[in-house]
Amino acid sequence: MFPWNMFPFTKDMKDSLQKMKPEEINNYVQDLIGKMIPNMGDMMGGQDIFNRFQTSDPIKKTTNALNSTAFETHDYVFVRIPIRNEDWLHQLRLYHTSNQLIVEHIPEREDSNTITLPAIVKKKGATANYKDGILEIKIPKNIDMQYSQIDVTEIL
Repeated sequence: MFPWNMFPFTKDMKDSLQKMKPEEINNYVQDLIGKMIPNMGDMMGGQDIFNRFQTSDPIKKTTNALNSTAFETHDYVFVRIPIRNEDWLHQLRLYHTSNQLIVEHIPEREDSNTITLPAIVKKKGATANYKDGILEIKIPKNIDMQYSQIDVTEIL
């Protein structure tokens, strides 16, 4: 049995943690880590651990500049792209591979956006319709899941 009466987090501890300010919590956690790893301050060059991580370069994330959504149904993959300016319809170019949709020339002329599709799609049969500020691309799914059996031979 686990000795629950010796567990360090009690109701009083919970109440005091909820009343703490973020700076106090930061100091509390740094103090705990300092007790667990006493030489960590020396290894970090005197900086505290959390400020070291906060001042590092942010991770580069690929964000979808078009704010599009992609989803699949039983037979199709749909991609919906909000169009803020109807002039975009005249300048945009749409291409697709078996698993990506490439949208070029919007929002700026030199822009190219790649949207990963949630399923493998067919080469032919895609349509695009614009209505109420939304460009909807409909691509038929490729349901031909080709697979091959691999024979296992025993080598003596």
